[in-house]
Amino acid sequence: MLSSRLSLSGFLVLLLLICAGLPLRAQQPAATAKDVATVAGVLDVPAAPAELVAAGEYNTASEGYKLRPGDVLQISVWKETDLTAEVLIRPDGGMSFPLAGEFAAAGNTVADLTKMLEARIRRYIPDAVVTVAVKAASGNRLYVIGKVTRPGDFPLTGPIDVMQALTLAGGATPFADLNGIRVLRRDGEHQFSIRFRYGDVANGRHLDQNILLKNGDTVVVP
Repeated sequence: MLSSRLSLSGFLVLLLLICAGLPLRAQQPAATAKDVATVAGVLDVPAAPAELVAAGEYNTASEGYKLRPGDVLQISVWKETDLTAEVLIRPDGGMSFPLAGEFAAAGNTVADLTKMLEARIRRYIPDAVVTVAVKAASGNRLYVIGKVTRPGDFPLTGPIDVMQALTLAGGATPFADLNGIRVLRRDGEHQFSIRFRYGDVANGRHLDQNILLKNGDTVVVP
């Protein structure tokens, strides 16, 4: 009899809680965006500056290395010993190769150039297999000028950021304005000026300023 009363009392309490809209158990706080990012291993980094977006620095499309005037290529055709040569891309961006003739090479990737050569050579050798390798990427240069120890131009043979470029130039002189450094970048007929504050980056702040440099970029140290 007592147990029946207890069961009835428990049922009435449960019914009252439901009617009152009270939670039956403590709710866990919803996961925040920061929690989700932490779990996913994503770092909270500042948004890309508008001037860098306009300059194409944050373009996520990876198209591969674009050949430039001054680059030296090693080209060979499988089983054709006479069709093996080192080829220099001329200042006008053009090049020539036996059976392929003259054509524009600058601005193409190695894969694009390989397809172009195969299409031309297969007019004479139907099963030709062409191999193209970049032997020297001499067409890529960056420039560091102003109050640095060794101003001048340097080969851009791999990813180089602003801090590394300053190191190549021997570092800044004692009278340099380290927080007034600018990176000048040309995009066709337009030129962009990208700010770089050495003090911020050296102290681990605003690291988005330490951008990867592109061919033709000029680092100006006032």
